[in-house]
Amino acid sequence: MTKTDDGSREYRIRSRDGLSLRVLEWGPPEAAPVVMLHGIRGYALTFAPLAQALAPRHRTIAWDQRGRGASDWDPACNYYNDSYVRDIEDVVDHLGLGRFDLLGHSMGGIAAYVYAATHADRIRRLVIEDAGPGASQDSAGSVRIRQELLSAPRSFESWDAAVEFMRKLRPSVTDAARLDRLRNMLKQHPDGTWGWQYDHDGIAKARLDPDPSRTVDLWPHVEALRAPTLVLRGGRSDYFKRETAQAVAARNKLVRWEEVADAGHYIHDDQPDAVRRLVQEFLAGSDDA
Repeated sequence: MTKTDDGSREYRIRSRDGLSLRVLEWGPPEAAPVVMLHGIRGYALTFAPLAQALAPRHRTIAWDQRGRGASDWDPACNYYNDSYVRDIEDVVDHLGLGRFDLLGHSMGGIAAYVYAATHADRIRRLVIEDAGPGASQDSAGSVRIRQELLSAPRSFESWDAAVEFMRKLRPSVTDAARLDRLRNMLKQHPDGTWGWQYDHDGIAKARLDPDPSRTVDLWPHVEALRAPTLVLRGGRSDYFKRETAQAVAARNKLVRWEEVADAGHYIHDDQPDAVRRLVQEFLAGSDDA
């Protein structure tokens, strides 16, 4: 285990199918654990500001999901929800976690719904960030993500070219957030160009031409949740519809939802203070509330 510049602890855990996953932790090892799952082109460090705010009451655990960041790319391109759920099982079992809080954004939110529903004895409280039934199939945001996967260049001639690309892609995100994303999403090649630090082709294939047998209907999992659940929706989100958030809460009395004003799909980037406050208040609740 090593210490990183942001104060987190870094180590690696091997999944059951042999992939090495880079894991980061913040907060005291003896504190209440909360696991955080990033989205389709995300990375563990996206949660650093929130994790630092939750310390010292919480031990936050996040990892670069398979095919992203410093974790191994999957040669079999198993970039599907069932694989992400198995990775959750492998990490939390390796760490010997009992009951813990779970937060997932977008793709990570889909895995969080399924894990929480199928491992009800392990989840104390659940937070879902801009994800819900149907969002990855029939929303304007899902169309946007597919178009971005299709149109994103494989590499950039310069860092400035990458910055300009990200500015056009995420115009509503702050400059600091865009630069943070680029620092964690890109790596420099020996010839001076910059390329993605994730398995673009493998992830794009699974997203654009998915195996229909591995898609997931989230509604049964929503209904099966047994832990208090907070669902956050960005007020400007094109991915997670307001009507869906309302329906999720109507289907399960343990779910409440909040809309974060002036936030898009990347809520914790757009409104970090609002997300921090909502998550802190929610996780401070009792186990059986």
